[in-house]
Amino acid sequence: MLQQLNPKNKDIKVYVNGALLHRDDAKISVFDSVVQGGDAVWEGIRVYDGRIFHLDHHLERLQNSAHALDFKAVPTNEIITKAIFDTLEANGMSDGVHIRLTLTRVEKITSGMDPRLNQYGCGLIVLAEWKPPVYPPSITLATSSGRRNSPRHLDSKIHHNNLLNNILAKIEANYAGADAGLMLDSEGYISEANGVNVFCIRKGKVLTPYADFCLPGITRRTILELCQQHGIPAEERRLSLTDFYTADEVFTTGTMGELTRVAVIDGREIINKHGSSVLEQVAGYFRALTETSGTPIPAF
Repeated sequence: MLQQLNPKNKDIKVYVNGALLHRDDAKISVFDSVVQGGDAVWEGIRVYDGRIFHLDHHLERLQNSAHALDFKAVPTNEIITKAIFDTLEANGMSDGVHIRLTLTRVEKITSGMDPRLNQYGCGLIVLAEWKPPVYPPSITLATSSGRRNSPRHLDSKIHHNNLLNNILAKIEANYAGADAGLMLDSEGYISEANGVNVFCIRKGKVLTPYADFCLPGITRRTILELCQQHGIPAEERRLSLTDFYTADEVFTTGTMGELTRVAVIDGREIINKHGSSVLEQVAGYFRALTETSGTPIPAF
């Protein structure tokens, strides 16, 4: 499903390195590291009814990713949080909002790969849009021919902006008429979809791949915690395509899509032989959590 421009986002203001600019004027330099090499880290964060959901978890992962890539002069969490609050206030936003938060090495003194050419500290971009979950109630997946990056090549625990591995999987899914690409690791086990983590439910047990070849998503972690809190069996393990084809239920998790049921994978319908829907239970617990927790946005 191709998203369209929400008219409410036509005149939003974007925070770019200390300035709030109209979206048409929100520009970065051609010497910026993210332009030169996808050299940046990012987070997707959602706002529910005046609260920023799991802000502390997202900021922790952002800082960890920046440290892993040896960024210098990274803004503190206090500075980043204020920039988020300022952006939301400038746009009058308090609900139904998705925030794309980006840190880059900023401009290089001349074009090149060496990070020592970045001598201006670290840049911060806060892009907040009115945006509901991006997926319809159920989606289809098509397995990608490419393999998800392993820690031997580019560690998925770094939430970086070099997303070509995922984009190529999405291109394949588009041509296959599917909503997203299902990605495997180098040994053929399930890793994740091109933009979300994946779960399957078999005989009442919630299963998800180890976070070795996939991003250890914050929504993913939340689902595992909710299962533990509510007595729903859940486990991380190696899972094959057949495990997913023959599961009772399959779903994806992510900030952009929340929890989304998967109806078909590679033409195989996902048939619930177990009877009751564990996914509906888990989704209910997740919705309740978004309604009661988060970092409050200061009153405008």
